[in-house]
Amino acid sequence: MPSSWIGAVILPFTGLLLSLPAGADVKARSCSEVRQAYGAKGFSLADIPYQEIAGEHLRICPQEYTCCTTEMEDKLSQQSKLEFENLVEETSHFVRTTFVSRHKKFDEFFRELLENAEKSLNDMFVRTYGMLYMQNSEVFQDLFTELKRYYTGGNVNLEEMLNDFWARLLERMFQLINPQYHFSEDYLECVSKYTDQLKPFGDVPRKLKVQVTRAFIAARTFVQGLTVGREVANRVSKVSPTPGCIRALMKMLYCPYCRGLPSVKPCNNYCLNVMKGCLANQADLDTEWNLFIDAMLLVAERLEGPFNIESVMDPIDVKISEAIMNMQENSIQVSAKVFQGCGQPKPAPALRSARSVPENFNTRFRPYNPEERPTTAAGTSLDRLVTDIKEKLKLSKKVWSAFPYTICKDERVTAGTSNQEECWNGHSKARYLPEIMNDGLTNQINNPEVEVDITRPDTFIRQQIMALRVMTNKLKNAYNGNDVNFQDTSDESSGSGSGSGCMDDVCPTEFEFVTTEAPAADPDRREVDSSAAPLSHSLLSGALICLVLALQRLCR
Repeated sequence: MPSSWIGAVILPFTGLLLSLPAGADVKARSCSEVRQAYGAKGFSLADIPYQEIAGEHLRICPQEYTCCTTEMEDKLSQQSKLEFENLVEETSHFVRTTFVSRHKKFDEFFRELLENAEKSLNDMFVRTYGMLYMQNSEVFQDLFTELKRYYTGGNVNLEEMLNDFWARLLERMFQLINPQYHFSEDYLECVSKYTDQLKPFGDVPRKLKVQVTRAFIAARTFVQGLTVGREVANRVSKVSPTPGCIRALMKMLYCPYCRGLPSVKPCNNYCLNVMKGCLANQADLDTEWNLFIDAMLLVAERLEGPFNIESVMDPIDVKISEAIMNMQENSIQVSAKVFQGCGQPKPAPALRSARSVPENFNTRFRPYNPEERPTTAAGTSLDRLVTDIKEKLKLSKKVWSAFPYTICKDERVTAGTSNQEECWNGHSKARYLPEIMNDGLTNQINNPEVEVDITRPDTFIRQQIMALRVMTNKLKNAYNGNDVNFQDTSDESSGSGSGSGCMDDVCPTEFEFVTTEAPAADPDRREVDSSAAPLSHSLLSGALICLVLALQRLCR
């Protein structure tokens, strides 16, 4: 063959080799693998060429020979955005379901606990006091109505509400033990003013005020914390990637398709920089989130100990009945002091003929046996609920800054940490060399993969940070027994709250635990005898006669 012929054959072949992109081979020029992978995503194969074409039209991927048309790049860019949003939602699934499910469980528990406590008191008082209770039951119904309204965020001052309950109960009982007199509204108002001074119900109101106030503050604030955690987690998991983030996602996830390498996954470190750039604002949530979780854990400890609402509400019927017994035992002294302070009341109209005491009235009372008490929500207990939520809360710390690592650890996304050479680095199948950025917005100033404007923090994320900061402050107050303001669910303006759960405005970090165990059913303890009150036998008989007359009057 003449040398000129040989040259004529070799020169075009050499030119063809020189025209191939670096690292390309004959197989890479075919787009068959890309067509198969592209079709598997649900896209039409009409968009994709059979062979590589010139890539000058590409706006994101390297402008070399490519299997991508402009339409393909646009569709794959949208696909990368959708997959990123789904990845974030999947990654946040644990923290979102933790707050959603535990909020539902705690709310169910507390509501049912209140319902059961009210039912327990009603059943016990009907059996113990019969018609006397039923004719005055609205006093007790109002107590539970206000407790429920407080728990659900109502504008209720707990201390004032409890003081009002005991004042109303004193007014009712004062009329019962003094049926021979007629009392005007003004006189009864004077009587109620002596509640604190005379202590007609013994020490029960003071103890219950401390116990109920602290327990309800802690319970309401804790459930409100679960609500805020739920809302923040749900909101933050709905990401809206910036244009710069979308470009980086497309380059990382689908530019390998355009280069004819659909099976090559991104390098792990490359993925980390992309995700840290895209989720920079979410990472800034971490500091306030961790403080919020710590505050939730502190209040959870209170719920397990001195602020345990279950140990307060379970025996509340017994405690109130004990207070009523105290009033009965001290009725003569109380009446005398009231008459001295408020004046001698007018005699009542002549009483009707005497009736016998209703058979269902019994001056003694007894607490329910444990097996008789209603089962609380889902048959569980507060201790078990708190133990469960504490474990979940601890696992949710640092969750937002961990998002990039969790996503990039997913084998569906990257080649993994063990494969640092045969992975996509944004340009070709090779090791990724740039350093990994630190977490947070300000640290993305030199992010090599995502254009991030560090001077413009995401206002939506900043709103969530503020919501967490406010809730953390409320939780810290609740930990110390102090009430906090909540917006009423009925759109009432928030009031001044319930003040402190501590006495005499002193609220140490650790409270002295006031026991709330139900008193033992000791028959001798309930008898009114000479050792229980400094009354002579004749005075005691007179008091009981007055009580019987009152019963007759009310039961007609």
